Amino acid sequence: MQHPRDILHGAQAVTLLPVCDHYCGVEALMIKSLALQAEMSAEFGSCVFDVTLDCEDGAATGDEKKHANLVAALVNQALSATKNIVSDKLQRVAARVHPVGHPAFEQDVDIIVGGAAAGLCHLMIPKVETRADVDRAVQRVDQAAAQSGRTVPLPLHVLLESPAAVQHAFEIAAHPRVQSLSFGLMDFVSSHGGAIPASAMGVDADPGRHSLDQFTHPLVRRAKLEISAACHAHGKVPSHCVVTEFKDGALLQSAARQAARAFGFTRMWSIHPAQIRPILQAFAPEAQEIELAANIMQAGGQADWAPISYGGKLHDRASYRYFWQVLQRAHQTGCRLPAATDVYFSDFVSTPCH
Repeated sequence: MQHPRDILHGAQAVTLLPVCDHYCGVEALMIKSLALQAEMSAEFGSCVFDVTLDCEDGAATGDEKKHANLVAALVNQALSATKNIVSDKLQRVAARVHPVGHPAFEQDVDIIVGGAAAGLCHLMIPKVETRADVDRAVQRVDQAAAQSGRTVPLPLHVLLESPAAVQHAFEIAAHPRVQSLSFGLMDFVSSHGGAIPASAMGVDADPGRHSLDQFTHPLVRRAKLEISAACHAHGKVPSHCVVTEFKDGALLQSAARQAARAFGFTRMWSIHPAQIRPILQAFAPEAQEIELAANIMQAGGQADWAPISYGGKLHDRASYRYFWQVLQRAHQTGCRLPAATDVYFSDFVSTPCH
């Protein structure tokens, strides 16, 4: 039987990334986050969330160089700690540098990429406005990576935070070095000069009030949909913004589920350790959907992926592709999978760091 990943291709090749991207910028929290990532990788059998070490919001003014050196050291420590670990349990560690127009951008890249490129799974570039910003970032990143000896191009994730950036979402997503687009909600709202209410930066716990929150305000909804659509058009990963109500796990999980089911996001930011598991749960398929997917994939594989009838419904390669994606998402989120699916993931390799 041919492996589904080899034959069930869509119009766009889709990159598989952990569904949660956890941000931290304080030294103690960065260390704790890396430890938590290792613990949960052991628990779930694979790396279920990325850790992004933050320079943009983590570095105090005047301490940018010191903070960049700290980030580089932590990346290298994480890499050393996983040298003898199989690939799908590798820690996935990234860094967010300052924007390309910031005086510390080149310094961040030279220190972090130049000194720790082998341990980075990607680099986050904030406040990207145009494709030209990506080109500028790529040039500096590649120079630093070459000096460090990295031969595989380092993927870039970019953060769109303004109306102008959202307008260029499709052009930016089309860039071959961009792996993922994220939506910067807070800056997007504030860039409208008060035209969007503060309520649009949060999540309304009572939908019956019909307030304009981040899922219902028309301009914010439009921006999210534009970014999601741009990513899906070019086979990139749309990553949803933070939810600041981190103490309300049920509200967070509801918001994450809405981001995934209604807006097409396949990944989401976390800013507190308590947010990680609710995000994993929200992006995970339901148990009955996993069971259905496993049964259909097993039947399809036995038919060499020719059309079949299952449960009185026709299934062909289009539906096989959908249910294969269900199983992949279940694996990414640490779900228990039926034994029949073991053959699909026995040689699973996550997106590598190097």
